[in-house]
Formats: sequence, C-alpha cells, structure tokens
Amino acid sequence: MLKITVDENIADAVETFSQFGEVELLSGRLITRNKLLTTDILIIRSVTKINKDLLTNTPVKFVGTATIGTDHIDSEYLKSNKIAFVDAKGCNANAVVEYVFTAITEIINQQKLDFKDLTLGVIGIGNIGGKVVKLGKALGMKVLLNDPPLKRLTKSDEFIELKDLLKKCDIITLHVPLNLTGIDKTLHLLDYEKLSLIRDKAIIINSSRGNVIDNNALEELIDKKSFTVVLDVWENEPSINLFLLRKVNIATPHVAGYSYEGKVNGTKMIYDALCNFLGVKSLWQPKFLPVENHGINIETDYQLEEMLNKIFSKVYKIKNDDDEMKKMLTMNQEVPAKHFDALRKNYPLRREFSNYTVKFYGQNANLIEILKSFRFNVDTIFNS
Repeated sequence: MLKITVDENIADAVETFSQFGEVELLSGRLITRNKLLTTDILIIRSVTKINKDLLTNTPVKFVGTATIGTDHIDSEYLKSNKIAFVDAKGCNANAVVEYVFTAITEIINQQKLDFKDLTLGVIGIGNIGGKVVKLGKALGMKVLLNDPPLKRLTKSDEFIELKDLLKKCDIITLHVPLNLTGIDKTLHLLDYEKLSLIRDKAIIINSSRGNVIDNNALEELIDKKSFTVVLDVWENEPSINLFLLRKVNIATPHVAGYSYEGKVNGTKMIYDALCNFLGVKSLWQPKFLPVENHGINIETDYQLEEMLNKIFSKVYKIKNDDDEMKKMLTMNQEVPAKHFDALRKNYPLRREFSNYTVKFYGQNANLIEILKSFRFNVDTIFNS
C-alpha cells in the first residue's frame, strides 16, 4: 500500500487520494524530511519547498503541487532523481481574475472613477493575464500589455516595454511567475526605481508572487506617491511587512485563487496525473456543492461601476478578507504569522461568478454583455 502525504489545505484530499493507499494530512509548513521517510507520493501547495534538503533519502517518487506557480519547486533536482512532477496550471485562473476585478470595482467606487477614463496595465499575459486583458477591454478601459517572453515569441507590437507601461497606466496588475534569474528575471521586477516610474495615485495589484515587488521599497513609496495598493501576496510569508500592511488599501492572505472551484479543479488535475503515473483508471469525479441563494437582484439605474461593485461584492466580500488580515496589526510577536496561515487554512467557502444569476428589470444590452463576459448568468424575464 502506498503512503500519500498531502497538504491539509488541499480540497477533498482524503476522499480523492485514499484510492491509492494511506493518506496523511499535514500543514504545508510542517512537511519535513523526517515526515517523508515512509512517503511514496507527496502532494503540496506553494508553502512547501521541494528540494534536495526535503527529499534526499526519502522514497518519494511523485510530487504534485495543486497550484499554478512552481517557484517553490527545484525541478532540476526532481528531474535528475527521476521523481515525477506535475502542477495544476490554470486550475484557479477564473478565481484570480474575479479577485482582481472585485478589488478594482471596490477601489474605483471609493475614488469615484470611470472605467472609460482609465488605462489598465497587465504585466504577464498568461492564463490569468490574458483573461484580465479581455475583461478590461470589455469594461471600456484602454489596456496595455507587457510580456517579454511572449513579445520575443510573437514579435507582436501589442507588447510594450515595462517602463512605458508603468508610466502610462492608472491601474497596474501583475500576473507573472517568480523567476529568480535569467533574461526574464521577475524577482523584484518592481523595485524602487521601477515603482518610482509609476504615476502618482495609481492603483497597484499583485496576486502573483510576493517577491515580484520589493515590499520594503513599496512601503517607502506608497505614501509619497499616493498609491492605492491591493496585495494578496507578500514577501516573507507568513512573516510579512506589517508596516506595509498598515498602508495597503486591500490586503489578503494569499487567497486570490482560493475559490471552491479552483481548489477542486487543482485536486482533480493532480489526481488525474497521479492515475496516469500509476497506470490506474481515473475513478474520482468532483461533486461540486450547489450554491444557495444564488440569485442576485440588481437595480439598473446606477452607473456601471457602481452596479458591478454591488454585484461582485454580493459574491465575494473582499473587504471581509481585508478586515481579517488587518487584525494582524494588533497582534504581538509571532502571532501575526500564525494568523496569516490560519486565515488560509480556515478560509470560508467562496464560489465563482459562474454559479450566480443576475436578475434585473428592463433591457440593458451593454450590461448583459459585460456580465456574461464575467461568466454570470443573466435573467431579464421580469421586464417592465
């Protein structure tokens, strides 16, 4: 019988992986080499660093990460030791996109801004960034793109230099992997110099990796430049910069992709890959929970920005996450870091927009098109 060690934050882990043997759930930060001395299969999330120190002299022969990022994985070590590896790219892309636009609509309503007057800069045009681009355009924003690898690949003029994007955009959102070295290094992609290029009063959103922004530099500049900042990812998680936390407009504990669907999709992708690795039939199918009270009634005599803010916030109350996160500011010593991890472990059920139907009177073709682009169902049968 195989021994499978699984991060306790992975959805439906026991039900799913017990098909293969004995399942042990552990906190991702407590997965150590001593815990793996009898483990054959290891399934983790981003907080567990996969490297020689963790795996040497263990029987682990398959590693799966139920995340889209792989900067916590020493892929060369796995390859050289013939340890199979799979990630879950794309599993929670919709959840992250919904996080980004929920934050945007919250902020532009606070600041009384209009979509049509704003320029959105998207850094990294992959699975998530590409969706952000389409939705930004659907909302009437001018959208600028930066992605050096894609520019080299496509030779397309639609990609501009990072410095130009930073100078021209009202909203900047990051969707890049963490690359520590090389031509496409993203470690401190936004350092003091780059952050200084961003126009005053800009909105900065990071839901990619914490080390992509120099947090100390951001903390120094945030007031000088009157930035409005949304951070889901932080340097040195869970022991983050509390001085920066105090200044951030919306702060969350690395949960942008933590929708129920995103988590289950990640589990399913790792499960299918493990079945393929072991040469067994895939038997488990996720049974998605139904959504209760999934109808959203909305009056259409508001501005588009206000309507979307009301709709999005009925699905995902992002300010609740911010309130819980900022409780760290009143805690002493090591308690904030424990609180950060506890928020992730005990994260409440969050469903994606596709589970909800927006109902309203009258015909509003522009609103219907926008809502459908965000994957909402729309019901206008109660026409007056």
